[in-house]
Amino acid sequence: MAYHTLGCKLNFSETSTIARLFDENNFEKKEFTEQADIYVINTCSVTENADKECKQLIKRAKRINPDATVVVTGCYAQLKSEQIALIEGVDLVIGAGEKFNLVKHVLEYKKNGEAKICSCDIEDIQGFHTSHSINDRTRTFLKVQDGCDYNCSFCTIPLARGHSRSDTIQGVLDNVKELAQNNIREIVLTGVNIGDFGKGYNGARIRDESFFDLVKALEQQALIPRFRISSIEPNLLTDDIITLVAQSKHFMPHFHIPLQSGSNTLLSSMRRRYRRELYTERVHKIKSLMPHCCIGVDVIVGYPGESDELFQETFDFLHQLDISYLHVFTYSERDHTLAIELKDVVPQAVRKQRNTVLRNLSEKKMNHFTRLHLGQVRPVLFEHTEKNGLMEGYSDNYIKVSKPYDATKVNEICMEVI
Repeated sequence: MAYHTLGCKLNFSETSTIARLFDENNFEKKEFTEQADIYVINTCSVTENADKECKQLIKRAKRINPDATVVVTGCYAQLKSEQIALIEGVDLVIGAGEKFNLVKHVLEYKKNGEAKICSCDIEDIQGFHTSHSINDRTRTFLKVQDGCDYNCSFCTIPLARGHSRSDTIQGVLDNVKELAQNNIREIVLTGVNIGDFGKGYNGARIRDESFFDLVKALEQQALIPRFRISSIEPNLLTDDIITLVAQSKHFMPHFHIPLQSGSNTLLSSMRRRYRRELYTERVHKIKSLMPHCCIGVDVIVGYPGESDELFQETFDFLHQLDISYLHVFTYSERDHTLAIELKDVVPQAVRKQRNTVLRNLSEKKMNHFTRLHLGQVRPVLFEHTEKNGLMEGYSDNYIKVSKPYDATKVNEICMEVI
């Protein structure tokens, strides 16, 4: 078995869980670059590039072993199952509702020259399936929520993953206990819209639990020293959550908060549930309590109607805001989204140029944030990888630190000079 994951931390957690299911059935894990009998590609469909990369991976797998069984699962497989089935080399297409039954489908599959599709309507998916990564890297990604009830104009995630639904607090605590027994030192809480934690099918709150309740419960446990919140919508990031993190012994001073645009005109067109003024309030609240906190931002460039003036508005907004780094996405037309019908399409060359501008701004922001902390002593969790005699780790506030390799520091939290 060989695996390749495209996309987000949530996909990594799910691929790791699928791999463990195959391990339990005595399959041997291989690298994707090695010869294997079965190749599993867990796909993303946020951008057109992710779709193209999936097709390249299919060809790569077949070049390595023309007789291999190639399985495509994940968001792209749910959205475009019939199209994927027509790609030369694909044997199995597994939709969102069947991805954790992948072992069964592989064992039952018989090659007949045509790809087999195992999928269902996304509206029929109601349950929550927990997953986490382990042994892939020092930090573990723990899925606590799935799906989304928002309908942003550019996004296909609700179509690919269904309605918002989540684990229970007790379920998360049970997973944390299991991970602690595997000597995990840091857990990243992941999901599609984790601020919606506690919701069940069709957006109903099926229990009296919220994301703040989950964070409180995890803070009170004494098993895992470090937690991070992977990404949380600004309108769901409450003062209570920020204050708890500021006072926490376990939650790291690090937030990743999607923005998408610094223009209220575009935020409205995108059907986002906040305005830039609220975003500014969230950042100011964080920095007033934690000046050392790292803040990451998602932003989209090239969205329809993004004139030069509106792009400059986004740039100026981000430039003056006390944030640490950007994840920049170039807008991609996605079928079955509202944005694909919009006029004033931004040329591809302009999208690319704007992406470069914001990536350069991100580098300057991170360099500035790092310089502010040079000479400070901060707790760093070191990874196991050695490269050119060095090892790397991240400080509590997400600054990458490199030191001469020392095996005794692997997976240990060490006080280090930044």
